[in-house]
Amino acid sequence: MNSNQMKGQDQSKQPGQLEQMRLLTAVRLAQAVKRRYEGARLGIGAVTDNGFYYDLDVPASLSEQDLAGVEEEMKQLASSGSSLSCRKVAHEEAVRLLEAAGELLKAEWVQELDREQPLTLVEGDGFIDVLPLTLDEDAVSHELPACKLLSVSGAYWLGDSSRPVLQRIYGAAFSEAAELEDYLAAYEEAQKRDHRKLGKQLQLFMFADEAPGMPFYLPKGTVIRNELEALSREFLQKYRYEEVRTPIMMDRQMWEQSGHWDHYHENMYFCELDHHQFAVKPMNCPGHMLMFKNRLRSYKELPIRLAEFGQVHRHEFSGALNGLLRVRTFCQDDAHIFVRPDQIGQEIGGAIELIKEMYGIFGFEYSLELSTRPESSMGSDEQWEAAEAALSDVLGQSGLPYRLNPGDGAFYGPKIDFHIKDALNRSHQCATIQLDFQMPEKFDLSYVDEHNERQTPIVIHRAVYGSIDRFLGILIEHYAGAFPAWLAPVQVAVITVADRHAAYGAEVCRLLKDAGIRVELDERQEKLGYKIREAQLQKTPYIAVIGDKELVDGTVTVRARGSEQQQLLELGTFLSQLQGILAERK
Repeated sequence: MNSNQMKGQDQSKQPGQLEQMRLLTAVRLAQAVKRRYEGARLGIGAVTDNGFYYDLDVPASLSEQDLAGVEEEMKQLASSGSSLSCRKVAHEEAVRLLEAAGELLKAEWVQELDREQPLTLVEGDGFIDVLPLTLDEDAVSHELPACKLLSVSGAYWLGDSSRPVLQRIYGAAFSEAAELEDYLAAYEEAQKRDHRKLGKQLQLFMFADEAPGMPFYLPKGTVIRNELEALSREFLQKYRYEEVRTPIMMDRQMWEQSGHWDHYHENMYFCELDHHQFAVKPMNCPGHMLMFKNRLRSYKELPIRLAEFGQVHRHEFSGALNGLLRVRTFCQDDAHIFVRPDQIGQEIGGAIELIKEMYGIFGFEYSLELSTRPESSMGSDEQWEAAEAALSDVLGQSGLPYRLNPGDGAFYGPKIDFHIKDALNRSHQCATIQLDFQMPEKFDLSYVDEHNERQTPIVIHRAVYGSIDRFLGILIEHYAGAFPAWLAPVQVAVITVADRHAAYGAEVCRLLKDAGIRVELDERQEKLGYKIREAQLQKTPYIAVIGDKELVDGTVTVRARGSEQQQLLELGTFLSQLQGILAERK
């Protein structure tokens, strides 16, 4: 939950006991920071899936090393009997008390809340805070739960880049100490797998201040991206898609026609050329609508499956950016299938099969979700009912279990989302299938039916990776940077023991490269153990060592990643085995 979500969240449902406990622990955190750092001022606290965070305006720049002291202060406040009490409070009184205490940011936040929003004032020992819910007077415990402060980062006040940057402190909190221990173990493993850290270590990508939130792909990262695109293209061919490309910038009038201007313009980038306002595309679909409309279509041509690796741009708040997982420009593996009504079931079924096949290569488990009409949407009740029924029928026929997610569909139609689970059992929404009755009407699309009459096609939006950039970030963490050999940027590291082995090492590399293997030669005058260790840190799938015996016999000594065993193989045998592994994408 971010500050904007908290500002507008529906409080008709009272938070559960665990959520209340976590929010009150965040209050203790704020109290401890104010006690420890003179001049600190409150922002806003919120509950996360595993704990809490609090945004604070602190004169000192906090680091993660400072969190131990803050955590100790929290414990002392609790153990010393520093009491906090709570009571219901009206908006006017809450603002008056906060302003009197110098908490101007928190007062501003309260003033922006709905007047019907219930508020609770928490106070004690000269400290006050306001929470957007109703708590009983005995809700505040004098004991801390099992909790741990984890990290600190910057966050714009209320998520607005024009506002001050506050310091956001994250913490974990659970009812039982054993739960916290389990979470911290998983958290530590997640930190080791952080794709931002591994991306730098493995030289995959970078970011620069000159293009905030926009990734630069280094040579090794580009290799992986190209492999992902190549895999996708194989399936595009298998499932009879045609690949296209559309402009990255189009006239504002078209975005008004598509409905994106009304529903999405706050997330778009604009510029003016020749007295016309243009928008950089946040989605590929309108361009594909124009392609379909480019000429008269017959019912015999349908389904028409257009696919694009389209670069899109979407404005995200700086505080929301997160490596490759949340960026301002990314590549969608987008497709739009133009169908007749009688083709909906078969084409959605085909899209599901394609996604299942591709995810099987990566070994992902996944779950499905059917999202229905949101509050802000286009189209009639009848169209939405028909679209939702069509997706529900296909899912029922597939036999795949799914859960309903009411109100989370796209503004133009309901959708099926695939949620994959990574090696740490975290869920990521990636693939999506969306049924759209609206956009073809918006663009006045038509085809000629068997009676020579004009009919409006239906569009199925489909993506597998969703965002190739985000999918790569997920893969980095899923594999902890140790990509399967077919996907690894360097598949074999050839390491020579001494200078006299350099010529044979170069010959081995040439042979492997000619066979399409990605290989690097390390002939530096360093100790063998040092060079092997460096290749292991780069998580290279295979290390081939060349010394005197290998030079004489025309062999290589091969060690596979993660194995302490090594094999002395004839060069031809090693190449043949490796090609088999790569071909099967094991």
